[in-house]
Amino acid sequence: MPGAKNAVETCLAVRPDEHVALVADQASSAVAASIAAALNERKAAFAGLLLEDFGPRPMNEAPKPVLEALETADVGILCMNPQPGELGARMAIVQVVERRRIRYAHMVGVTPQIMQQGMRADYKKVDQLSDRLRERMLRAETLTVRTEAGTSFAAHFDQELDWVKTSGLISPRYWSNLPAGEVFTTPATVDGIFVCDATAGDHFNGKYGDLQTTPMTLTIEGGRLKKVECEREDLEKEFWDYCHTDENSDRVGELAFGTNLGLSEMIGILLQDEKFPGVHIAFGDPYGSQTHADWKSKTHVDVLTRKCDVWIDQDKIIEKGRYQLDHLGLA
Repeated sequence: MPGAKNAVETCLAVRPDEHVALVADQASSAVAASIAAALNERKAAFAGLLLEDFGPRPMNEAPKPVLEALETADVGILCMNPQPGELGARMAIVQVVERRRIRYAHMVGVTPQIMQQGMRADYKKVDQLSDRLRERMLRAETLTVRTEAGTSFAAHFDQELDWVKTSGLISPRYWSNLPAGEVFTTPATVDGIFVCDATAGDHFNGKYGDLQTTPMTLTIEGGRLKKVECEREDLEKEFWDYCHTDENSDRVGELAFGTNLGLSEMIGILLQDEKFPGVHIAFGDPYGSQTHADWKSKTHVDVLTRKCDVWIDQDKIIEKGRYQLDHLGLA
């Protein structure tokens, strides 16, 4: 309940006179129930929609009643566990949110554990850190990331593309994942090695879990995936095939900082782990409606690494997954 109240009162700032569309699946019913209770405490009216009521999973498309509910809501919340092939349905939901510019929490993969951890963060502090990072990155030329596990890459940026803050304080301009704590852009180019020794996104997280014992080594050249190496041949092939679904599925569409200072360890669930202090990337769709990138993809898959060392130009701002807050004027 503290996490649910944080979502409703702090992150979404739901008012008693507003109407909320609360969409959930069976696997996330406990979380949805806690959010419903928080909405009731707030005396906010809401419509509860269960995805399984509208057809079999995985969903080939967004259910019409869900889209209709979002067309009239002041606030939207989606609590669900992703299944293979559902990205298009989720993107259709987000398109309604972005067109109508309603406040929206995207809680894909949420669990009770996440509600007890990442959702209990002090999001005002997360917002402060996110602001500082965004300010620095708007004028940065190079970002360098290294880990003891073998990650070593450099990214460069297009000043025409925006850095987007999703710090948990949700506005009509930017919807946000919850738990929150990210600052991201579409990089101009990325070159080097990325060792995914944590989790991978979309359905890979639920299917393969934490990859610490069987990491994927990803070779990136000119911002595109050139090679996947993994002891698990099934994962290696499936990830390679996924990243070649369309002409941009192998392209680095997102580079992001995790900024949730309330997290002390990774738990093997992408929704929370991608907010852990450090830097991660994603192949596929660049969220162009937010970053202003002018290309698209049908796919989007995050990959995470552990205990990053990160330099903005020559300034080391993260050491082994810990922000050097004095370097950001936040000590």
